[in-house]
Amino acid sequence: MVSLVVVAVFLLQGALFQPPQALGFKILPADGSLTHQQITEAAFLRKMAEVCRDVAAARGQDFTLPINNKLTPTAVQRACSNSYSSLLQISTFSLAISQTSISNAAVDRKQFSTAHHFDNEDFKNGRDLITQGIAAVKVSMKQGRYLSARTSLGTACHTLQDFYSHSNWVELKSTAPFSTLIRPELPLNNLADSNTKTCKSCVGKDCSDNVLPEILQQKILTSGYFSLVHPSKPAGKCSHGGLLDRTSYIDPTGGINKDDISSNHGFLHQRAADMAINATVELLEDIRVATGNQAFLRLMGLSQISVLAFVFDTTGSLSNYITEAKKVTFSIIDSKRGTSEEPSEYVLVPFNDQGFGPLIKTENADKFKEQINSLSSTDGLNPGMCLSGLLLTLTQAPPSSDIFVFTDASVKDSELKSAVEAMIQITKSTVTFLLTNSISSRSQQNVSLSRTVSQSDIQLYRDLAHISGGQTIEVTNSTLSQAAVVIADVITPGLVTVLYIERSPTIVESFSFVLDPSLSNVTVYVTGDSPIFTLYSPTGVSQAGSVADGPLGSILTVGNLRRLKISSGNQTGEWKISISSTSSYTLKVIGQSSVDVLVYFVEIIEGGHGDSWGQIFTRPFIGRNATLLVSVTGGDSVTVTDVLLVETSGSGVVNGTIKAVGATDFLVNVDRIPEGAFVVQLKGLLNDTSMTNRFQRQSPTQYKGSRITITAQSQNITQPGVPFSLNFTVASNTIGGNYTIRARTDLVETGVSFPSSLILVAGGSAQGSVTLTVPSKTESGTAVTLTIEAEAPGSTDLNYAIVQLTVSTASAIFSGCYSLCMCLSFSWFFVSHFV
Repeated sequence: MVSLVVVAVFLLQGALFQPPQALGFKILPADGSLTHQQITEAAFLRKMAEVCRDVAAARGQDFTLPINNKLTPTAVQRACSNSYSSLLQISTFSLAISQTSISNAAVDRKQFSTAHHFDNEDFKNGRDLITQGIAAVKVSMKQGRYLSARTSLGTACHTLQDFYSHSNWVELKSTAPFSTLIRPELPLNNLADSNTKTCKSCVGKDCSDNVLPEILQQKILTSGYFSLVHPSKPAGKCSHGGLLDRTSYIDPTGGINKDDISSNHGFLHQRAADMAINATVELLEDIRVATGNQAFLRLMGLSQISVLAFVFDTTGSLSNYITEAKKVTFSIIDSKRGTSEEPSEYVLVPFNDQGFGPLIKTENADKFKEQINSLSSTDGLNPGMCLSGLLLTLTQAPPSSDIFVFTDASVKDSELKSAVEAMIQITKSTVTFLLTNSISSRSQQNVSLSRTVSQSDIQLYRDLAHISGGQTIEVTNSTLSQAAVVIADVITPGLVTVLYIERSPTIVESFSFVLDPSLSNVTVYVTGDSPIFTLYSPTGVSQAGSVADGPLGSILTVGNLRRLKISSGNQTGEWKISISSTSSYTLKVIGQSSVDVLVYFVEIIEGGHGDSWGQIFTRPFIGRNATLLVSVTGGDSVTVTDVLLVETSGSGVVNGTIKAVGATDFLVNVDRIPEGAFVVQLKGLLNDTSMTNRFQRQSPTQYKGSRITITAQSQNITQPGVPFSLNFTVASNTIGGNYTIRARTDLVETGVSFPSSLILVAGGSAQGSVTLTVPSKTESGTAVTLTIEAEAPGSTDLNYAIVQLTVSTASAIFSGCYSLCMCLSFSWFFVSHFV
């Protein structure tokens, strides 16, 4: 099956140790074998089709989609949209699949854990991992933390799927999944004990008859032993098998794994993969029954999960502004109420010059309006704690939230800029600042109460907005109401970025962008103090920026922002825009489309469990080579012609060399990560049944590399109320000095202690420790995200590492390594999902 995501992966060569390859359904496609991602995707599609079929039947509607092994995300999305009377976004469905697949693949980083792969007859611990994972999924769903739920789901699915490849369940001619693996209350019966012989040696390379007949006759369950290092196993036991499994060279030789069609039991690979799909469907059904259809639809990405968040400055000088801002927010909330675009959650965080918070979160629009209406101005004219309020919002709101910040002042906590920047890149949330125009925004009687935004702080706001793909709009009380149009644009579902540019030139510059037939509601934004621009259509028709209503569209001016809504009609083709400005400006082109772009960093590890990859929550290393794995969705047939790393504020472009590895999957090699901020741009052809059209997409979030690495070795389960210590190492190959350290979690009231700084010599490293204590009443299964940051002297560089923890009352502890620098040899991947 074809993945519905564009995955771009940065590949850098590691050097510590290269463990060999052996275990698990493959992560990357090869030789016609089914991969973990294909198995997971097939199960997702089948279960979603079944749920939508049942919903349609309950409503008396027809559901005509055949549920078979030919399902595609596009087909399921369309069929489910019919069941729900609204067009569900394929981008969120594809995102759910990709997030689960990423955490699934990452399990193979646990090279030596027998439980994670059901090696060495470790059935009890393997089952415990699955059932604990399912419990964590359900808890995260109850808490509305669907990204954490998908992470736990992917991990549990990997171990469940490996059971069918690594055990003899298929060899026993079983016709249904082993349901006991997801039922902790049921006993694990008929397991081979440590003294039971299970295999005989293969005859040369022929392992088709190496499981002992008495094992098959008595239906005794076993799995293969595996070791990269020690050529030993209990007498008479089966091995996993494969070239680099050292246990497979001692009697009984060979193995029983069914990881791919070339494995020792590769003749059973398809049956094992089919059984793994059925077992994954069964696991998903268990979750659906426990949580209900609506929550399950959100988990699958087939129900709206959009978040609208406001960060409000309530300092005294903003009393009139708050009144106008309330009107704007109310109009936005009411305009989306009862529509398919209505947010599923609302977040509010107030701040002033004395403090910030609390964070208020609700799914009820009326209650949210009541909270906003209760905001009142406080005394004080000093700079506000804007970044503290924004950081709280980024930490507590779900990923990909739309955040709007209302303020009129400089920041009191500018030292948090790098921390906010990191969280924006981690969460991929969009931040838009609405700034009053200082003194000009106040009536004469309030001039004495005005606060002034310094030019440096205006630039700070712009920097943060640009990184997130948002805007910085400078308005007055009288023009604030017009900003409602821009806010409505931002929270429209299915938005994609076609082009984003930052410039500080003194010359006229022209830019081109391609619009394809899948795009609708295309809008061009030009933000700056005094830009002069002209837009040209593919047919040569032009419209100047000074013309409010022209042949190409309508232009609305909101403070320093010009919004050009391109008229509907034949928009397809290459457009051009020329811009002249005496100061810095930005250009952004967005629209609605089923073809979207999401970007992740992952790592490739060459190891004992096969080439595995998983998301890396950190910045890639500047100047090193990289490989992008690109998967495109949104069209039945796609040709990718260009994948570029484009510097956002300059002309630098890193070209990729593309190699097709599937119908919509591509490997792209680039020779370096740029010095400054960059975006990923993809160009290609959408091959419709009747014609071929050019298209382009760009990652909405900017990315930066770093010359700092952070390595964090940890257990991935912590216990409530018990202090938990995590060691980390910071290294840099550039300057030495005092590196600032910060650490935080997304779980409220968690105690966190850490060194405020570490001293590094140039080219050296230093170690530190973070201790956290989650509240004693924290529910078992709760996911906790710990972020560790290291900032170079003079704020010249920054990197971060994120550790995902699960709170559990169970005693099972599993170790892992998280960061740029892994315990094993790895390859860096930058994963961009075009969905």
